[in-house]
Amino acid sequence: MAKHGKRVRAARAAVAGKENLSVEDAVALIKANASAKFDETVEIALNLGVDPRHADQMVRGVVTLPNGTGKDVRVAVFARGPKADEARAAGAEIVGAEDLMETIQGGTIEFDRCIATPDMMPVVGRLGKILGPRNLMPNPKVGTVTMDVAEAVKNAKGGEVQFRAEKAGVVHAGIGKASFDEGKLVENVRAFVGAVSQAKPSGAKGTFMKKVSLSSTMGPGVSVDVASATGN
Repeated sequence: MAKHGKRVRAARAAVAGKENLSVEDAVALIKANASAKFDETVEIALNLGVDPRHADQMVRGVVTLPNGTGKDVRVAVFARGPKADEARAAGAEIVGAEDLMETIQGGTIEFDRCIATPDMMPVVGRLGKILGPRNLMPNPKVGTVTMDVAEAVKNAKGGEVQFRAEKAGVVHAGIGKASFDEGKLVENVRAFVGAVSQAKPSGAKGTFMKKVSLSSTMGPGVSVDVASATGN
């Protein structure tokens, strides 16, 4: 069995026995133990009482974090003509049509968010098996299939986070950087949890939000009191 380094052992020791913390205490603990040589991402994971294999229990949505994510989001836009020009002017790194489809089919995916105008969906639809599993498929429900591509690009780069429940009913996302002020991270956590709560599907039975955990990229997870995370 591989031995863990001093930094990992120290981080684990710092969180040992500490469970169901308030959001404020959890954030403080994570920041104190984020000792990597880069600015670690603070990540959240929610265990939900749903089975997303059933359509009426699927959880997905989008939220604009009040303090952004701290991440430089690369945006690709499927558009033609004036809409393509709007996308470029708004700051999209990649803009195209069939040429972009062929690039993606060839295995090159150099973006974090994909946006498309409605008329481009027949082209984008051919990429479902590639973009879908990566949660990159444009979808009108989260504002990534739209004629207002400039606004969509702006939102993507301004702290908007998409979320979708995975097979085990887990939703996870990055909600900031370890360098953020504690107060800003706390606000982002509650904004994200609130958005997921509002996305509760009609088929969800029993306890919807079972567990909330926070961690940094290289750090151990810390469980958060659900009531504190929801602001109740």
